[in-house]
Amino acid sequence: MAAIGNGIALHGGLRPFVATFFVFSDYVKPMARLSSLMGVPLTYVFTHDSIGVGEDGPTHEPIEQLAALRAMPNFHVFRPCDAMETQAAWYSAVTSKHTPTALVLSRQNLEPMKGSSKEALKGGYILEDCQGTPDAILIATGSEVGLAVKAKAELEKEGMKIRVVSMPCMDLFEEQTAEYRESVLPKAVRKRVAVEALGGFGWERYTGLDGAVVSMKGFGASGPAAELFEKFGFTVENVVNAVKSL
Repeated sequence: MAAIGNGIALHGGLRPFVATFFVFSDYVKPMARLSSLMGVPLTYVFTHDSIGVGEDGPTHEPIEQLAALRAMPNFHVFRPCDAMETQAAWYSAVTSKHTPTALVLSRQNLEPMKGSSKEALKGGYILEDCQGTPDAILIATGSEVGLAVKAKAELEKEGMKIRVVSMPCMDLFEEQTAEYRESVLPKAVRKRVAVEALGGFGWERYTGLDGAVVSMKGFGASGPAAELFEKFGFTVENVVNAVKSL
């Protein structure tokens, strides 16, 4: 399928996309790598993006796939938190000239985020902020952005100043100016927690030595999505405790 998509894009006249479960991106990887090598702006739509797949079990729950795609040169990986960020991801994909794009989308319903915007086109942006310099920064993608927002609300009840950064596309964030990246993730704020329901490999570049990552440390399990998120620590309480532990 992906090879055919590359061929259609190379021929011209159509703007193709290919789609499958995210865990099956393992099968797609060789052709996705060729998209990147050849500079073919093929769009990859990957769904069922985390342990939220639930009852399909650990064989169908991606863990390491997101880090693997992020590691590929000339390949934009978007994990949007809601419809607004998904629109931004699609716009970025269809206007790209020489870079393929993956849209990594959830199975479960996600509520719209009040602060989400076309700033997602910059890869990472401030979704919710505080007055003055933050005491800590929460960074999240996809279904975990809503979790970060709820954790911020709880921490603020205890007098902490919290910024929530949505990071739908690390690749595009890295393409922004140093000044912009500093405005979103100021070096002076060393208390940072990243939250993502997949493997945590690669988040250290943003959390640093003093930060923490709430992520998957192993494979998933079979069960309802809500139960799995609680089992593996993707709860407001766990994120709040992660911030307090810094």
